[in-house]
Amino acid sequence: MKAIKIYQAGGPEQLIYQDVPTPNVKDSWSLVKIKGFGINHSEIFTREGKSPSVQFPRILGIECVGEVAQSSTPALAVGQKVVSIMGEMGRAFDGSYAEYVLLPNEQIYPVHTDLDWTTLAAIPEAYYTAFGSLRQLRIAPQDRGWCVVQAAAWA
Repeated sequence: MKAIKIYQAGGPEQLIYQDVPTPNVKDSWSLVKIKGFGINHSEIFTREGKSPSVQFPRILGIECVGEVAQSSTPALAVGQKVVSIMGEMGRAFDGSYAEYVLLPNEQIYPVHTDLDWTTLAAIPEAYYTAFGSLRQLRIAPQDRGWCVVQAAAWA
């Protein structure tokens, strides 16, 4: 498969587009065919060497949308549309800057939608930004009012 791999910290020139082995499914993990991913500030920090816990070489990417290609659980059917975000993807294990990513099953969220992949790929970052903002404001679930959140990712 094709992936963008980084071997040492630095500028964008450290991102190497190359062939790498497709990961093998293991217990409690599933293989997801990537259809889209975001690039966010956290990954830039990591690429620059500002994430000391990240060991290189690494395939970056902390969010993605795609389809289940293989799974270790019947709960994630082949072809199921899914979303994944955070959970050490692209940090403790290889991430979404690739054709396929191997993810822990508990970090894969099935979605049922007719959205095209481009639109769906924009949702994880925007949603998580809005969710994090609400959590910071300490708006509790029992507060049944309405709140409109306009969220954007840093570019």
